[in-house]
Amino acid sequence: MTKRNTFTFIDLFAGIGGFHQAMKKLGGKCVFASELKEDLRELYYKNFGIDCAGDINEIDIEHEIPQKFTMLCAGFPCQPFSKAGKQQGFYDDKDRGNLFWKILEILKKKTPEYILLENVPNLKSHDEGNTYKVISEELSKLYDIKDDIISPHYFSIPQHRTRIYIVGRLKELGGLKNFRFPEYNKEAQCNINDIIDPNDTDYMTLKKQTKKHLKAWQHFLNILTENDIPIPTFPIWAMEWGADYSYEGIAPFYQYEKSLKGKHGKFGELVHGNSKDDFLQCLPIYAQTNKTEKNHNFPDWKKTYIKQNRAFYAKYKKIIDPWLHEIQEPGFENSHQKLEWNCSGDKNVKPILWDKIIQFRASGIRVKLPTYSPALVLTTTQIPIFPWVKTSKGDEGRYMTRKEAAKLQRMEDLKYYPDTIAEAFRAFGNAVNVEVVQKIAEQLLAVK
Repeated sequence: MTKRNTFTFIDLFAGIGGFHQAMKKLGGKCVFASELKEDLRELYYKNFGIDCAGDINEIDIEHEIPQKFTMLCAGFPCQPFSKAGKQQGFYDDKDRGNLFWKILEILKKKTPEYILLENVPNLKSHDEGNTYKVISEELSKLYDIKDDIISPHYFSIPQHRTRIYIVGRLKELGGLKNFRFPEYNKEAQCNINDIIDPNDTDYMTLKKQTKKHLKAWQHFLNILTENDIPIPTFPIWAMEWGADYSYEGIAPFYQYEKSLKGKHGKFGELVHGNSKDDFLQCLPIYAQTNKTEKNHNFPDWKKTYIKQNRAFYAKYKKIIDPWLHEIQEPGFENSHQKLEWNCSGDKNVKPILWDKIIQFRASGIRVKLPTYSPALVLTTTQIPIFPWVKTSKGDEGRYMTRKEAAKLQRMEDLKYYPDTIAEAFRAFGNAVNVEVVQKIAEQLLAVK
């Protein structure tokens, strides 16, 4: 337990209240909370009975935030530092990167004993390490700080979600001399079925089209198995099969028309038309882009995947061609014509989709073992699918539910969730994991 029965904390960028739940379990009392989104402020009040302040930039720090509190908690906006975003950091065009300075201002004026911050792991490497250098140098003027990158699945919580956690204690009170992050095991065993409730009736149903696409790819896996062909460990980009457009020099977008005309694009389609725009439309969508690296080249990873897919097709063309029409039918989205088999680590895994976690992503249909969920994302199209779950309504297969997402984030004690599945996953996707934060905070508060 902690060294005190009760302590006080403030909850910045509070969201759905992950920090609040963790601190409450340790005996903490929230004395101030701030959240930009009105719907989440309303939920915070319904769940915790606390009126959240709005935009932190409009808060009167001197008068609205109590002078004395024990800990500042903040999962400050991660988009400016995330690999999934523009990575603008402190120069984010929406000023989200500048919110660290607001946290720092509060720390300087109120000097709580402890700080507990959370962000994406890319924060540490952003701008070649310069962003984190600034953060650590500024915090270290008052606090002794430490950091670690931790995922819930290190504690057998079935979710892969690495985050950087930064803890600190005032130097004048002794700093972090005896602090240790909680022990964990990066290879801990996980089972996604631990959070699945087959009786939950509040779920998104799998569309017939979605099932059809999965069946087509299952047929592909069956063909490979029947012919003793290993499932590729690289992402399968079927649109590349039959293509011979040039990609290793400058990207097609920057090539002359004569270099494109007469080549073969997606699924071996002849590049044709009356303009360069027409020619580009004949290529796989990922090859049409003008977003490239220096000298207008594709990044090395993209060139590698193209090369691997062309070699795979050339080797097994006679086997693949009779099947290929199945994923060329109308309604087959570009991203559904790509498959990522993330199950190659275990040779005993059967080439079956129906007992795996499925996620429809922009990069393709991702298939992984039913161990732990990918990190929750902010779009409903990427909610994990459990094809093996037979529901009480008679459906075979469905998306993860709101309650299951709450279990992943160890928020099952919440009485009120966002109204829709889309809103709920946005909230849970932005939240901290309650159990991970609780474990860290307990170690922090125990520092002597």
